Amino acid sequence: MNLQNDLILRAAKGEEIERYPVWLMRQAGRILPEYRAVRNSLSGFKELVETPELAAEVTIQPVDILEVDAAIIFSDILVVPEAMGLSYQMVEKKGPWFEETIRAESELSKLDDNIDVEDRLSYVTEAIRITNKELNGRVPLIGFAGAPWTIFCYMTEGQGSKTFSVARKILYTNPTLAHDLLNRITEVTIQYLHAQVDAGAHLVQVFDSWAGILGHEQYAEFGLKYLDRITEAIKDVPVTVFAKGAYSSMEAIADLSCNTVGLDWNMNMKEVREAIGEKRTLQGNLDPCALYSDHSEVERMTNNMLDSFISKRHIVNLGHGVYPDIDPEKVKTFIKTVKNYEIQF
Repeated sequence: MNLQNDLILRAAKGEEIERYPVWLMRQAGRILPEYRAVRNSLSGFKELVETPELAAEVTIQPVDILEVDAAIIFSDILVVPEAMGLSYQMVEKKGPWFEETIRAESELSKLDDNIDVEDRLSYVTEAIRITNKELNGRVPLIGFAGAPWTIFCYMTEGQGSKTFSVARKILYTNPTLAHDLLNRITEVTIQYLHAQVDAGAHLVQVFDSWAGILGHEQYAEFGLKYLDRITEAIKDVPVTVFAKGAYSSMEAIADLSCNTVGLDWNMNMKEVREAIGEKRTLQGNLDPCALYSDHSEVERMTNNMLDSFISKRHIVNLGHGVYPDIDPEKVKTFIKTVKNYEIQF
């Protein structure tokens, strides 16, 4: 199927673009009343994730309403540990909760061996197929997965945390277990991303949400090593790596076999570009809280960000996911400003 708008794919590959493409992390849901209407008709978040027709519906909503340049499949990074045999619940206003965790070699037996990833996560691949059929080539569809280190955090901690001290403790006290579990997560993730691409994802993003809680050397050992395997394995579509808070590892991330490096809002776009040159596309990175400002200020800050670019190799996004209480009209102002911006070089 020919895409009517392939801007994001061209930008990711470093090809010529007439304007910067723009989309938002967590655009599928969160801020849209249309999403909440679907969500409130169900028993919970996981039912929406596991119902392909409804996941496809909320994936398409921001394309219709916000006019973004790409859709991202509505799902969750924690479907991977669930496929491995460690189920989770999404507790309202508290976040993910795992009844069982992996904190010792003996507990690895809780995980299933030789799983059929495509079968266990068929609800995601089916949602991708339905979404592409409904989009009918209007925009590309992004698939995604959590990075092994971030998934490791949840599988060992059992819930969200500000420090993930349980997960980090294992790196010091039992690195053999850490590498064993990270290796298992990596293998499943590679299979999962391949399944998404086979189902029709036009590009994929790997989210390392907790990259920033590791020191430089630890991230190289327990984070980048596994991201390298993933990016080397996915060759059919562009790959974006978004490692939140990994300030000291940007050059190493840019050396991965990825097309795009995502930046959070604390990272200096110009400094990163000067450090890595033109070999990678950059994605980001307006502070999501900037969208609480009035419309004229959103427009001013967005233009300031765009003016700071010193290369065409950019995909415009926020520096993290859009927050649920942000006015969708402010998001539209952000998107419209990007679309109206004239690239000066």
